[in-house]
Amino acid sequence: MVVGAETFQFQAETKQLLDLVINSLYTNKEIFLRELISNASDAIDKLRFEALTKTELLEDDDKFEIRLEADKKARTLTISDNGIGMSREEVINNIGTIARSGTKEFREKLKDAVSDKGLVELIGQFGVGFYSAFMVADKVSLVTRKAGEKEATHWESVGDGQYTLDTAERSKRG
Repeated sequence: MVVGAETFQFQAETKQLLDLVINSLYTNKEIFLRELISNASDAIDKLRFEALTKTELLEDDDKFEIRLEADKKARTLTISDNGIGMSREEVINNIGTIARSGTKEFREKLKDAVSDKGLVELIGQFGVGFYSAFMVADKVSLVTRKAGEKEATHWESVGDGQYTLDTAERSKRG
């Protein structure tokens, strides 16, 4: 017999939740491209802001870019940027946690640092845009290295509710 109230965390079937989030929010498959480019743009904006006080984060590369490379034969599309990048812990927290937005968290930190007029306009606020890639891909891979760090992280998933993490080689940040 249980005496008193108990508090529990909600449980979720991750694959079903991921499918629901993706298919409820997006009606056009092409939207994944906008979402991933927006993420890359936000990463560049974050680096621009951080580099105002930590110029070493630029790593002798202050030309920001987002690149799209299609490989028709391999049937892959690679979107890369040289923005702030993510540490292993940030990948787990932001990519490994559905609906958590690193951009939203970053914006909240900025509110205390700058006035509304100086606030960098960051797009991603809900933490689900990255997962739109699963609408068009059987497998999604992410290789990232946080500016100022040496180790890169490789995240990969087939959208089945699980993902793998490994260390990776990446000479440039992003």
